Amino acid sequence: MAKKSSSEKLYKQAQKVLAGGVSRNTVYHEPFPDYANVASGCYITDIEGTARIDFANNMAALIHGHSFPPVIDAVIEQLKKGTAYTLASEIEVAYAKHLIKRVESFERIRFVNSGTEAVMAMIKASRAFTGRSKIAKAEGTYHGTYDFAEVSQTANPTNWGDINHPASVLLAHGTPKSVSRDVIIFPYNDVERTLSILDRHADEIACVIIDPVPHRVGLMRGTNEFIEAVYAWTRKNDALLVFDEVITFRVNYGGTQEDYKVKPDLTSLGKIIGGGFPVGAVAGRADVMKVFDPHEKNLLLPHSGTFSANPITMTAGYKAMQYFDKKAVTKLNALTQKAISQIREAIQLAGVPVSVTGAGSMFRMHFKATPPTTYREAYLSKEAGALVKELLDYMYYEEKILMINTFSCMLSTVMTQKEIDRLTEGLFRAFKAFKPRIEKLNNS
Repeated sequence: MAKKSSSEKLYKQAQKVLAGGVSRNTVYHEPFPDYANVASGCYITDIEGTARIDFANNMAALIHGHSFPPVIDAVIEQLKKGTAYTLASEIEVAYAKHLIKRVESFERIRFVNSGTEAVMAMIKASRAFTGRSKIAKAEGTYHGTYDFAEVSQTANPTNWGDINHPASVLLAHGTPKSVSRDVIIFPYNDVERTLSILDRHADEIACVIIDPVPHRVGLMRGTNEFIEAVYAWTRKNDALLVFDEVITFRVNYGGTQEDYKVKPDLTSLGKIIGGGFPVGAVAGRADVMKVFDPHEKNLLLPHSGTFSANPITMTAGYKAMQYFDKKAVTKLNALTQKAISQIREAIQLAGVPVSVTGAGSMFRMHFKATPPTTYREAYLSKEAGALVKELLDYMYYEEKILMINTFSCMLSTVMTQKEIDRLTEGLFRAFKAFKPRIEKLNNS
């Protein structure tokens, strides 16, 4: 433990001033978290001096890794001009034009400060436009830390109910019970059941929220049949189809929605569009986005935010997305497919029942020989969750590789074949070391 003395000492101080010693639970490790010292490219070094390859990229937020020089240079220049004003900025307009040109469904856009805030704004805009209060979301999906968006985020076998009538399960203790009545839950990618559930509330639903590659559900794509069926239902019933692309915008140049014939009415964005700074945005149809418009005599959704569209974030985000052009997207996605191919080879050589799901520059591994297709199939039992944690700790401490806590990876453009080889070699050793327990899970 000697090499952890600095982190342990710092954590003891943190516990006296921060709730639980951290400001977000995702960075906590038993018995205490490590603290970053410096990060560059796809490597992050903690205060003990240990360098690791970063396949988490701040929970998928860093598309160009750490300290990307073009972003750093642009931000330094803007810092000298000011960090935030009670005035609009030119860069806000330039960046909005870039994103609208990039995505067919974007006609107007508003910037906010996080993915959670973007989803909140999207839900509120949907309600304001339709005059309805209920929303529908898929079981197990993560849409940020908002009462309505959190419903059934962590539903489990003890409370999720019958698959034909999934329960609306509240997340945070003390959430008003009334919240559950305004959130309709459906099983992702299940067309027949989803339409049946939506039909029961046809005249009450403001919007159906879809994450086109839902991370918490299992990181599998929404099928064309499913997306088109939900879109058709919303047209028939005067509701909105809204996409949460906070994570999935990295999949293609214009987001995952590029893959579908139909387009969402609204889209929430975050993570990579901030260039490493806090960001969120909601974009979509001009008539729907009018609910934000201060020109309207009957303003349906008053909206502001002290740091919304601040010039630092706008500068960083614009520069980051300029460099994440079609060529960069294609190259990164190809590297990711190479990684998946090598991981599948490692799985075969190790002889373990593990499968891989994903899209674009992200993937997730499952302790199942056949990839799960639903949230309930992908759900981690207590034993499986404990094994994931141990395996991730092995990768972190022994292989010096940082991954996302769902056994997932989100790649960055600065990664090369060298880092992919390190990852797959490390996973091969991990699979061999944990093989008996992985097999036991599958046989239980």
